[in-house]
Amino acid sequence: MGMFEAQKPRESRWLGPASPARIALIPSISAARWLLILIAAAGIYFFYGFLVPVLAALVIGFATWPLYSDLLRRVGGRRTIAATIAIIMIIAFLVLPIALAVTYTAGEVREWFAWAVHANRFGAPTPEWIQVLPVVGGWLDEQWSLFIGSPGSLGELAQVVSGANIGNIYRAVLAAGGGAFHVLLTLLFMLIALFFVYRDGTTFARQVDLLGERILPSRWERISRVVPATISSTVMGMTVIAIGEGIVLGVAYWIAGVPSAVTLGVLTGLMALVPGGAPLSFSLVSIYLIASGSHFAGIALFTWGTVELFIVDKTLRPKLVGGPIKLPFLPTFFGLIGGVKTMGFLGLFIGPVLMAIIVAIWREWIREAELAEELDRREPELALHVATDASEG
Repeated sequence: MGMFEAQKPRESRWLGPASPARIALIPSISAARWLLILIAAAGIYFFYGFLVPVLAALVIGFATWPLYSDLLRRVGGRRTIAATIAIIMIIAFLVLPIALAVTYTAGEVREWFAWAVHANRFGAPTPEWIQVLPVVGGWLDEQWSLFIGSPGSLGELAQVVSGANIGNIYRAVLAAGGGAFHVLLTLLFMLIALFFVYRDGTTFARQVDLLGERILPSRWERISRVVPATISSTVMGMTVIAIGEGIVLGVAYWIAGVPSAVTLGVLTGLMALVPGGAPLSFSLVSIYLIASGSHFAGIALFTWGTVELFIVDKTLRPKLVGGPIKLPFLPTFFGLIGGVKTMGFLGLFIGPVLMAIIVAIWREWIREAELAEELDRREPELALHVATDASEG
């Protein structure tokens, strides 16, 4: 009955009649890679608005992961509690100080632009401290009288430099506060993403390693070591130290009696991201103090800045980074400018990190090419050596 029993007819499929299995046109591995690329591209396209906060969360998570691991160990491996405590500490020691500094800076910058509008309308005489500068004082006095001293000249200079009227620039600065809600929303998304990076980071890293070994089987092990180390070194060696230098030197500006100390401290922190930026900043402020008659304050500020920079470069930076940062000036500059242009304020931190990753991967590829070239060069020598040993044997 078994072999003579009538076979049941095949059920018709939704997309057409069933057909016997054939050889695939595209290998399964290649299809999986292209499918993964298409899914990633579609995800980036649809969730582009969340890309910046997620990148910021990943950067902060990579940089602070050793500290978080120690915190996780202290709370007995309870990931939710550890992630909550870590987020609270990030808010208390990173978000709130930056928010306060940006708030004070915005107020002082509005005062600067209000002075610029007044100077453009009525003119402004050359400050005395500029006139008394040695060597360049007379030339700077002439330039000030030409571009700022007479009514309307500052507006013409702003028109030439920026292509916009100074009144429009001032109104744009006043309206910049309207974007505060967008910044707060981005910050909220970043903190939410950072919470899940802390809580589920180990599982996510394991999944990324699994996919990376399938996509880049010969290079993923090296890339998976280089990228986290580069992110940690860049953030700790550039961003965190730049924020610290901005705070320390900003307090020094305030003690020395420099006007707009908060804004100058923020500018010093931004300049500290670029090699040589921090010494240039406090040197210019020291020159201003000396030229305005505060000789002791100017000399003390320059001395303090020099000592602080020496301590940071010789003791603090090597401990945080494990060695000096060897990121060239041009990639650092492009990372800062490109990051701010495409990602706003968070681009100050994300841009240099992305450029550091690109430079690190480039150096790894160059190193791999040099090793392959060296191996090809030594291969005839090794073959000759093996042949010699065989003939002697």
